[in-house]
Amino acid sequence: MTWTEVRDALRSGKTTVIIPVGGSEQSGAHMALGKHNVRVKVLAERIANELGNALVAPVVAYVPEGNITPPTQHMRYPGTVSVPDEAFKAVIDGAARSFRQHGFSDVVLIGDHGGYQHLLAEVAARFNRDGAKWPTRVHFVSVYYETAQGPYNQLLREHGVSNAQIGSHAGAADTSLMLATDASLVRANLLAAPQPDAAKLKALGVSGEPGAATAALGQLGTDLIVARTVQDIRKAIAAAR
Repeated sequence: MTWTEVRDALRSGKTTVIIPVGGSEQSGAHMALGKHNVRVKVLAERIANELGNALVAPVVAYVPEGNITPPTQHMRYPGTVSVPDEAFKAVIDGAARSFRQHGFSDVVLIGDHGGYQHLLAEVAARFNRDGAKWPTRVHFVSVYYETAQGPYNQLLREHGVSNAQIGSHAGAADTSLMLATDASLVRANLLAAPQPDAAKLKALGVSGEPGAATAALGQLGTDLIVARTVQDIRKAIAAAR
């Protein structure tokens, strides 16, 4: 959008803005590093359309992913980008303050990666505490991420996917969500090939069995994430008024 289009959207009642937070991290040999950034952008747009009065801010792509030196967590794999916690919180806070300045009444934070969920909560709490006299509120909507962990995994189990296949990172659950949002980020030839054993997958940064993933399973998850997030955003905004 141009700035004048944003101005006009605000005047027409689009006073909620979603800040989608992604991450640039390894997801095994079969899935691109930008997984979180692409997925949260696609789902944020769907959420905004469902809300009807919301815009979507640019994705925050650089997030805490572990210590840089010596490398820990995802930083052990080339291509991952990590930033310090305080720098990350400052970026989110600055963005929220920018949107407050422009006249948005509600700023929604959703994050596609688990490592910084508590940091988003901290930013929202501090913003609302320090800016109590302002009409703008920041809402950290944790259900966006939580749905992809518990309720979605339960759906997968109901469709015959085992816990071992689901995994916790770049397995069947994670890969299915990516196939449903942007299949171009998944290396289909690696999914179709005989799958390495659990030890080899772990060495590649994978927990679970990506070969069990399908776009249809991912669609179940994306639909659930969008529906539950929209519901919680509406509740949060209503409670703040």
